[in-house]
Amino acid sequence: MPIDESRKFIAVNIAVLTVSDTRTMADDKSGDTLVERVEAAGHHCVAREIVRDEPDMIEEILRRWIADDAVDCIITTGGTGITGRDVTPEAFDRVLEKKIEGFGELFRMLSYQKIGTSTMQSRALGGVAGGTYLFALPGSTGACRDGWDDILKWQLDSRHRPCNLVELMPRLLEHLK
Repeated sequence: MPIDESRKFIAVNIAVLTVSDTRTMADDKSGDTLVERVEAAGHHCVAREIVRDEPDMIEEILRRWIADDAVDCIITTGGTGITGRDVTPEAFDRVLEKKIEGFGELFRMLSYQKIGTSTMQSRALGGVAGGTYLFALPGSTGACRDGWDDILKWQLDSRHRPCNLVELMPRLLEHLK
């Protein structure tokens, strides 16, 4: 991926939300993976929580973080499958102003190279709400690693060329002017 070293790096403030009925901070390997990668890339993990697979509870945390000026981006892990308790995309639908369709498409394309047709079970998605980026990744550690390493690491780096999501951040709220 082309990084233009002549451009200034801008750290992004990222909140990490694990959606799970069973995980705790002590055994949340997917959340740990995201936090480690966020910080290794020079960004700031400004909040981290675990929430049950309940759409109202997920929505409440998303809205709180969207309203927080200290949060530029929210990355969730878990709840993107197709079982009855997988409700992260439904919670996202309640808050998103715009979907970033290409994120889910790209995630599944890259995932296909590793897990084949099983990737069709993922409802990974991205979008924007209140000037905040939101990305929903599957709950596996491998999916979090792939989503960060292959997509988000690059798009959340202000030096990435030809373009990146960071350079668009000042314009995400222009529809409110």
